[in-house]
Order: sequence, then C-alpha cells, then structure tokens
Amino acid sequence: MLVNIHIHKILLLVLLSSTGIANAQTYSLQQCIDTALINNKKLQISRNNQQISEQKSKEVKANLLPKLDANAEYKYYTDLPYQLMPLSTFNPTAPEWQFKEAQFGVPHNINANLQLSVPLYNAQLYNNIATTKIANQLADLQKQKTEEQVFFEVSNLYYNLQILANQQAFIDSNLQKTSKLLNNMKLLHSQLLAKATDVSKVELQQLQLQTQKQLLESKFEQVLNTLKLFMGIELTREVQIEKNIQMKEQLESSANNNIDLLLAQQRINLVESELKSIKHSRIPSLSLFGMYGTTGFGYDKQPNDFLNFYPISFAGIRLQYPLFNGLATQRKINQKKIELTNVSLEAEWLKDQTNLQTTNASNEKIVSFQSVKNAEKQLALAEKVYMQTLLQLKEGTASLTEVLLADNTFRESQQNYLAAVIAYFKADLELKKLTGNFTIKN
Repeated sequence: MLVNIHIHKILLLVLLSSTGIANAQTYSLQQCIDTALINNKKLQISRNNQQISEQKSKEVKANLLPKLDANAEYKYYTDLPYQLMPLSTFNPTAPEWQFKEAQFGVPHNINANLQLSVPLYNAQLYNNIATTKIANQLADLQKQKTEEQVFFEVSNLYYNLQILANQQAFIDSNLQKTSKLLNNMKLLHSQLLAKATDVSKVELQQLQLQTQKQLLESKFEQVLNTLKLFMGIELTREVQIEKNIQMKEQLESSANNNIDLLLAQQRINLVESELKSIKHSRIPSLSLFGMYGTTGFGYDKQPNDFLNFYPISFAGIRLQYPLFNGLATQRKINQKKIELTNVSLEAEWLKDQTNLQTTNASNEKIVSFQSVKNAEKQLALAEKVYMQTLLQLKEGTASLTEVLLADNTFRESQQNYLAAVIAYFKADLELKKLTGNFTIKN
C-alpha cells in the first residue's frame, strides 16, 4: 500500500517552488535509471568487456577448425653445404672408417607449399571451450553487477535529492512563519508590548534559516550534478526530480538472486573447469596433417644453367602424448586445488554474511517504516502545538520564549522525520541489494 508521507502544506510549498523552472524536464527515479543504463560510461565499459569475453570464446572454438598455411622460401647458397661420405664410395679399396667431404646441391633452392592440420581429438581444447563458456557467464554477471551498482548509485542520489528538496520546503515554510512572527513582534514592539531583544531573537532565527537555505541550495546543486554524471548527460541540462516521496511496506524475497553469491558460485565453476583443463593436458592428442607443394633447384653457370621444379606432398597422423615434464603439471594441479578450496570457503562465508545482513536489513526496514509513520504524527502534532502557542502569544497568554521553544520542537520534529525517511531508504536499498530484487528495464 502506497503511503503519502507529505503534509499538504509542505506539498504546496514544494509545488510552488518548482513552478519557477518551467523548461526543466522532470525525471522519475525509473527514468533516471533508464537514462543511466543507456549513457553511463561504466556500463558501456562493462558491455565492452562482455563482448571481449565472447570474442575470446570464439577464438578458442576456432582452434577446432582446420589450419591451412601457405609457405614460400628461397635460398641462395654462396657456399654449398658439405656432407661426409665414406671414402669407399670414391675408392672401393679404402677402409670403412675413413670419410671424404663432398658438396651437394645447387646454389638456388625454392620451396613453396600448402600445409594443412586438422585436430581430431584434444581433450584439453574441448575443456578450454567449456571454460570460456563459464567465463562468458561470469562476464555477464559482472555486467549485471555493474548495472546493479548504477541502479543503487542513481537511486541513492535521487533519494538524497528528494530529502534535500523536502528540507528546502521545510525551511521555506519556517521562513514564512518566522517572517510573520517577526512582523508581529515588530508591531508589538512599536506598541511597547515587546522588547527589542525579542525582535532581535526572531531576526537572528530568520538569518539562520536563510543561511541554511543557501547551504541546502548549494548541496542540492552538487548532488544533482553528480546524478547527471551517473546518468551520462551534460551538466548544463535542466533536470528536475519528483519531490513527492512514496514508500512501500513490502519485504523482498529471500536472497536467491544476490549477484555477489552468483559471482562466487561462478568463480568456483571457473576454477573447477581450469583444474580439469590442467588434468586433461595429460591425455594424448590426435591430429591430421598434410602438405602439398613444389621444390625448385637452379644452377646459374653456363653452359648448364637450369631451374627445375619437383612436386612434394605427404599426409599423416600425429599422436602426441606427454610422458614427463618435470612434475610441472602436478604442481599446477596442486595450486589449483588450493585455489578451489579458497574460493569455496569465500562463497560459504559470503552466503552466511549475506543471510545475516539480509535479516538485519529486513528488520531495519520494518522498524524504519514504522518510525516514519510515527515521525509524521509527531511532526503534525509539533506543528499544532506551535500554531497554538503562536495564537496564545497574540492573546498575551504565552511568551516569545515559549513560541521559540515550540518552534525549535517543530523543527526538530522535521529533522527527525527526514532522518527516519533516510533510514528507511537506506534499509530498502540495502535489502534490495542483498536479495537481488531491483528493477532494471532494458
């Protein structure tokens, strides 16, 4: 049930104070959030990171496709390579253990070929693809967390502006009452029914209210500019907010959509997948390869100069099985197991902490909601007492001191009311964050 927590006189002052800015657009909280979701630079960076993760996933999957390379090479030997040949090749009577150096080949060598490789089975590669899928889900959750952060930042700034606007409305109302009181005191002083010090007391109170109003206006402008920054709009744009505060006495569901808990679980899945990938590096891999090309030999001396090409091609299957790498793989497995234990413990701690914070925030929201209702009644009662005391002053049955005391009580009730509203907003946002119950319209 919607509860309107404004007093009619305060609402009237707020509406009157907003009529001076006719050209400014009035944004609701949801409109501010929608604008931020489109223009906020942090969100744009988060979306780009998500696209990077998707491209990395496609990059890993591309390793399953055949690879085709074109190679070309030209060599000119200024000194032909030597080979040692048994001396018996040139002299049949020579001993077997004697050798003779000989140069083979021609100066010009040309090679051009196409090489094809096709992975047939690679367990580590398949697991890497599964890992990148988990990484994509993690990047998506990170984007959602950034959206959530923007949601809460914008909501918090918007609520602050509403509180400041209502503080200004209270001060405007108090200034009007103080001005009337000052005029009455001046009239009484002119009739020798009040002291000059009484007039000075009311004038001092008026100056204090005017100073508070100037400070609030400056603070309101600062918070409004910060809101524009999060919304991603220019600071020169005229923006107004809805000053009418509304609250719902409604509790969020259990914390099953908490982004931090989902991120923690996803990190566990990622570490588990990385551990499997390291273990699968011990499994043999099988691939198909082949080559087709030509080899050219040339000689550039007369009269036997020539350049001849000869075809070359082959195909085969390669089996690769890692036998021993100095226990490096086992060390990586041990590290990853410890990391998995840590992220699991962190997830359990975060879950327990979230349950505790959710219970506290839920209780705080209930208490603060009731406090707002009580503060509203106290505010109305304090205003009634002030008006009665002011009437008694006119009738001569109350002193100025009693009026000022009633006025201070009234203003204190105003501050208590706003403090209760702030506590409710804080508890409401905290509970939404803990339970993952926030509304984002894309």
